[in-house]
Amino acid sequence: MDSRTSRRQRNAPTINDVARYAGVSPMTVSRVINSEDVVKEETRKRVQKAIEALNYAPSPAARSLAGGEEMRIGLLYSNPSSSYLSEFLMGSLDRASRNNAHLVVEKFDEEMSVKNVVNHLVRGRINGVILPPPLCDSLEMLRALAAAMIPAVAVATGRTPKRMSAVSIDDEDAAYAMTRHLIALGHLRIGFIRGNPDQSASERRYQGYVRALTEAGFAVDDRLVAQGLFSYRSGLDAAEQILDLPEPPSAIFASNDDMAAATVAVAHRRGLDVPGDLTVCGFDDTSLATTIWPELTTIRQPISDMSRAAVDLLVREIRTGKMEKDGPPSHILLDYALIRRQSDAAPRRRPRKV
Repeated sequence: MDSRTSRRQRNAPTINDVARYAGVSPMTVSRVINSEDVVKEETRKRVQKAIEALNYAPSPAARSLAGGEEMRIGLLYSNPSSSYLSEFLMGSLDRASRNNAHLVVEKFDEEMSVKNVVNHLVRGRINGVILPPPLCDSLEMLRALAAAMIPAVAVATGRTPKRMSAVSIDDEDAAYAMTRHLIALGHLRIGFIRGNPDQSASERRYQGYVRALTEAGFAVDDRLVAQGLFSYRSGLDAAEQILDLPEPPSAIFASNDDMAAATVAVAHRRGLDVPGDLTVCGFDDTSLATTIWPELTTIRQPISDMSRAAVDLLVREIRTGKMEKDGPPSHILLDYALIRRQSDAAPRRRPRKV
């Protein structure tokens, strides 16, 4: 989207503009849009002329809600972690039910066209969309939804959209806290497995790791950092890479629980004791963190609470017609927590090899 298109969208006329132009109330404009019979013919024509003169296009959300239809919220997902998606879905279903809204869950694959997906949402009369990672960072998706005037809330993004509401935690601060925890345990060489480079939260978590090392006076050793994709398989490859070093670390901090669980599996396969020989920590605190042995020390990201907050925020914006009002989008920042379990310990002291 070029800058001229962006300016047109930002300056698009609102229902209030139409009402002022026609000299009627916004409610009257809404009734005309939805073809209600209670509006006088003379007033209807005046409103229609105002709509044409201003080139006003009401959003699908506003159109369907004004018509008294059931609210339909879309949840687009494309996340490789089934544990993350499960918790996200539980929170979303709970809040959708409490808000008397129908939740429509749609999978998005890389082969799919963003344009076709958005057109499908419009045809399905979706009033608003929840975007969990990685779609929360898809600029193409964000722009397409904005162009279709479909309200959306991005969840767990490390880069808050300028014109879209969001719910997140401070990923950098959380990763900083975990790295400081490992340093306090006495670890001098700490490996790090990065998340998917296409997700902004990945970079924020890496920045937290680097900041903690730098403040402690440790050099950042690129050999101790491996690239992952937030998937279990990528965690296996990253852990192998780090543990193959001539001088492997005594601790590995993975950017999510799936990759941390994979690191534990690699350590066991090599005959290493966790945490005796290797401390392993994760991020998210999904159900996976407590279904492996040893249970993971991790950062608790309140996934279910974040999805609940996103649904509440989206419903509020749809009902108040915030897309047709001026003002900055909302950004809700929730708290994280460092959860200690059995996968971390002080490094084992070994005699030097002669």
